[in-house]
Amino acid sequence: MNPKNEIIWTNVAENDLKEIIEYICIDNHKNALTILNNIKQSAANLYTLPERGRIVPELQAQGILQYREFIIPPWRLVYRIGERKIYVLAVIDARRNVEDVLLARLVGK
Repeated sequence: MNPKNEIIWTNVAENDLKEIIEYICIDNHKNALTILNNIKQSAANLYTLPERGRIVPELQAQGILQYREFIIPPWRLVYRIGERKIYVLAVIDARRNVEDVLLARLVGK
């Protein structure tokens, strides 16, 4: 049995999620709550199998291998595995230029 991990949401990721939900809530409050629950539950499920997400392809191409992502269409939940901790780093709309967003946030470019 795999040891369970703690899920830690960074301020940036929480802000990403807040912005997504607030934007959706303008048109459909019920849908916004459904999406919020879906994203939060998907992240919570990482506590038992954090390696199930793939390495972020745009970062992998740059030789950066410590960041993983889990797809919750149309969003990409980006995280890093620590010792018994999973750090949720970003929730990004995959329709945006994800490479630019990730590189700017994760490596300071």
